[in-house]
Amino acid sequence: MQKLRIKQVDVFTDRPLAGNPLAVVLDGEGLSSEEMQAIAREMNLSETTFVLAPTKPEANYKVRIFTPGREMPFAGHPSIGTAHALVEEGKISLKEQLTTVRQEVAIGVLPIEIEQVKGRGRVITMTQGTPELGRTITDVQDLAQALGISRGEIASDELPVQISSTGLNQLMVPLRSLERVAALAPDFERLKAFERRFHLDGCYVFVLKASDPKASVHARFFIPSAGVPEDPATGSAAGALGAYLVANRAFGSKALVSFNIEQGSEIGRPSLITVTVHHDRGVPDLVKVGGTAVTVLNGEMTLWH
Repeated sequence: MQKLRIKQVDVFTDRPLAGNPLAVVLDGEGLSSEEMQAIAREMNLSETTFVLAPTKPEANYKVRIFTPGREMPFAGHPSIGTAHALVEEGKISLKEQLTTVRQEVAIGVLPIEIEQVKGRGRVITMTQGTPELGRTITDVQDLAQALGISRGEIASDELPVQISSTGLNQLMVPLRSLERVAALAPDFERLKAFERRFHLDGCYVFVLKASDPKASVHARFFIPSAGVPEDPATGSAAGALGAYLVANRAFGSKALVSFNIEQGSEIGRPSLITVTVHHDRGVPDLVKVGGTAVTVLNGEMTLWH
């Protein structure tokens, strides 16, 4: 018999029962990959993380990340939620105002910054992988059908439909109106086939408008190929969107761009994600994504061997 301590954390929110829920298994040592995948299916959240001893000398800890369908090499809300859980457990000791730790994930060792911000509490910011802009998709008919909209509702004449990555290949899809993004009802089997055809880790559908005055982008993220039809707050895609928008000059020529994305309200999980991008003459070279988190559950899982 093995007992595992688990926290459930809501990420990219400052109140319980909003944001993106995450299960954090605080000690994953000794679990096989098959057991981790089975636990992620049991938790049935968009992601479950397993905290392990680092294998890289520069890392403070290692995290493996699983959706109900597969392991992910990197993800945003699991990185932030895991750091939040480790702070609560006393496994990350905070300095006076800003503490930096380094997490090991499959794409490498990435910094996490934990800061006490007046009026917001503990804000956790992760540096993502090297930003890369990929292929542009010009024939959007199949994508439009998968999303359940007409081809003309995709604003590909204003911004490209393009793959962007800070660790995962995600498709950035601009629409023309906030109302159309909110009303999307994708055909998930078609969308799953589209993901597989272009080797995508999800589609981030967005508009450069928002309901929340603190945000400037409204977005929804779909990744049915990983067993997650819709994700309420997606840090990896938010970072990839930041790199894409900067590369396509959506924010002008400022060397450092920071903005907020609202996501998740359509599925009852409103979230707010902060994205910061540095670029050199339009080429993004540093992407950070941050937000707050709250713990909603402390529990224990019993496994029998």
